[in-house]
Amino acid sequence: MLKCTIIDDEPLATALLENYISKVPFLELVKTFNNPMDGLIDFNTNPVDLIFLDIQMPQLTGIQFMKLLQNRAQVIITSAYEEYAIEGFEHNVTDYLLKPISFERFYKGVEKAYNLTNPTQKIEGAPELHAPTGGYIFIKVETKMVRVELDDILFIEGLKNYVSIYTKTQRIVTLQVMKQLEKVLPPNRFVRIHKSYIVALDKIVSIERQEIHIKDQILPIGVTYQEGFFKLLESRKA
Repeated sequence: MLKCTIIDDEPLATALLENYISKVPFLELVKTFNNPMDGLIDFNTNPVDLIFLDIQMPQLTGIQFMKLLQNRAQVIITSAYEEYAIEGFEHNVTDYLLKPISFERFYKGVEKAYNLTNPTQKIEGAPELHAPTGGYIFIKVETKMVRVELDDILFIEGLKNYVSIYTKTQRIVTLQVMKQLEKVLPPNRFVRIHKSYIVALDKIVSIERQEIHIKDQILPIGVTYQEGFFKLLESRKA
């Protein structure tokens, strides 16, 4: 069992991590902190095995926190900014999770932490990583994190340095790249069909020639993605 704490000043990000931790049998959440100084003071009297740490926070940044921590616990960085990754690994972080964080990616990180602590013990009772329904991700929209239910997503369109997520009720625009979102979406439910499009498999109404019909939208299947997409459909035939 790994005792862990969360240090993050974003309530929605903290709520997501709490939810993920509750699904992993070898993790025990001890406390959460929205102020890194409070987390550091508490650690000095109540040490834990693993800390989920945001980078950009008031009073003390995640990098400053790790310098003061001096490798006394494993750290998994949870950040919306990839530019701190190199500096993070220079401080021996166990993993660097880029927001929005999928449960699959989260589990890979904590599994690594567990194996570093218990190299000879096999993990039992691993949770289901690719549930067919349910689940959600958090998307950064301007200054806030917005919760998006996976079941509501119809398709995602990439446009240069931002993407539009089309759901049943709205369009959500976020400053991310397609590759980043592709990593956090369950591969059994979402597939890249074009350099500019990711679609939810269960929302496809029909496929005609090289086009996919979703609700009232017609999306092209890119030449690069044709073979992989049609092989996936073939494997899912009843």
